[in-house]
Amino acid sequence: MAKIKMIRSGGQSGVDRAALDAARSCKITICGWCPKGGWAEDDPDPPGVTARYPELQETPSIRVEQRTVWNVRDADATLIIAPEPSGASPGTELTAKAATAFGKPCLIVRREDDAQEVLVWLAGLGDELILNIAGPRESECPGAYAKAIQLLTKVFNA
Repeated sequence: MAKIKMIRSGGQSGVDRAALDAARSCKITICGWCPKGGWAEDDPDPPGVTARYPELQETPSIRVEQRTVWNVRDADATLIIAPEPSGASPGTELTAKAATAFGKPCLIVRREDDAQEVLVWLAGLGDELILNIAGPRESECPGAYAKAIQLLTKVFNA
């Protein structure tokens, strides 16, 4: 597997948070942009998610779109985890569009058992990778955190 240097994510509930927690538990450095004030749907008041994840930097804007685009921009590649049966997620859709706009590799997976597909994709990207991980928030896809952390733990421990 490619050596992951750092996991980048925005700290929102759901997949973002699973990425940060799985990386921490596997001793992978974390970073990322979050909206001004550390806003997340389940932690809307400052310092927000930065209290739990001081590695996150606040964007100048409270708009989540800036966080999303900047995390794609500042990563080498983006992994989108859209667990079944997640429906439309404006942030997840923006992530995919930003990856295309920046010409960054992007893989979208939907199941907890997609670890092998992720590992093969990562192996083709090289070493010292800064990987952005994104997907729906908990309110858009209940259980997204649990499904994403299961997948990511398999990937990071491979």
